[in-house]
Amino acid sequence: MDPRALILAATETLIDHVEELTALDSAIGDGDHGLNMKRGALAIQARLAEGQGGGTLAEALKAAGMTCMSTIGGSSGPVFGTLLVTLAKELPPAPGAHDLAGALAAGIAALTRLGKAQVGQKTLLDVLDPVQRLLAASDPAAPDLVARVRRCAFESAEATAAMDAIRGRASFLGERALGHVDPGSRSMALVIGAICDELSTARTP
Repeated sequence: MDPRALILAATETLIDHVEELTALDSAIGDGDHGLNMKRGALAIQARLAEGQGGGTLAEALKAAGMTCMSTIGGSSGPVFGTLLVTLAKELPPAPGAHDLAGALAAGIAALTRLGKAQVGQKTLLDVLDPVQRLLAASDPAAPDLVARVRRCAFESAEATAAMDAIRGRASFLGERALGHVDPGSRSMALVIGAICDELSTARTP
């Protein structure tokens, strides 16, 4: 597994979906989520192109996380940055499904402390939590695990449309936020989906 390839795949999908993320955030936020994520993604790619970020998974994740914190505006920078830095601390060099589940649990705990949000409050935690539970409960050797993780991420993001917004700007809309997918959750699903696609491609003989 090439950590740089995974990070490049994740950042590229955020850049490709900037208009969609902007539209989602315009409906229930201040409309800058897509551009903020694109700015961070481009900064991460530039850092990798310059040879920064190291060659190990931990080094690459930490570099990406610190870049998120310094370049992405609003709450998304600290949120995505904290998640990536936490994963960098928790993951072994060659993680399996259960290693990733444990690291995601630590990431969820860190984000809960950071933003005081809980699962079920229309945030990216509503993608991370079901993915974490799926990984923890699954056989790491299951041939369809990557596909199930990908499906779980996207379905969980879509499910935020039926949730009340408790945190963030969307919380001020009350019931008007219903029917709208949370943009942070969609971004998280896109990232997970891109990583799953990259892993599937790498496994194809």
